[in-house]
Amino acid sequence: MAALLLRHAGRHCLCSHLSPQLCIRNAVPLGTTAKEEMERFWNKNTSSNRPVSPHFTIYRWSLPMVMSICHRGTGVALSGGVSLLGVSALLLPGNFESYLEVVKSLCLGPTLIYSAKFTLAFPLMYHTWNGIRHLMWDLGKGLKTAQLYQSGVAVLVLSVLSSAGLAAM
Repeated sequence: MAALLLRHAGRHCLCSHLSPQLCIRNAVPLGTTAKEEMERFWNKNTSSNRPVSPHFTIYRWSLPMVMSICHRGTGVALSGGVSLLGVSALLLPGNFESYLEVVKSLCLGPTLIYSAKFTLAFPLMYHTWNGIRHLMWDLGKGLKTAQLYQSGVAVLVLSVLSSAGLAAM
């Protein structure tokens, strides 16, 4: 109620001090409207035969490009996985130990279990190491082309090694 009263009082004071003539007199007309600007832009692009947007097929795939795409993908997958895990922990009956017993009762071989653990660990390790790489870029380090490729290979090697280590636990 107090907010409505303050709003009404503020509008009344503002309207009494600023007459409509004062507001119109100080208004500056715009040169063009947004619609006119958009039409001019599209007419120029159409007449020059430019593509609407660069398509990914015109680019040569490079390691930094692929790693950037994978970094975004692993980030989305990890956040979706954590959200799904949290919701399932709330909604599914039983607890973690009961589901662990179900997995143990399947009598899966150690190779399959190691592969599954590696598959789960790799996106986390890749996203972590590539995130550290991005933090180094934010500090202004490793931005030359040769360094981009070297750090990319280092991230891949560290991701595989740390994922293998985690899967062996």
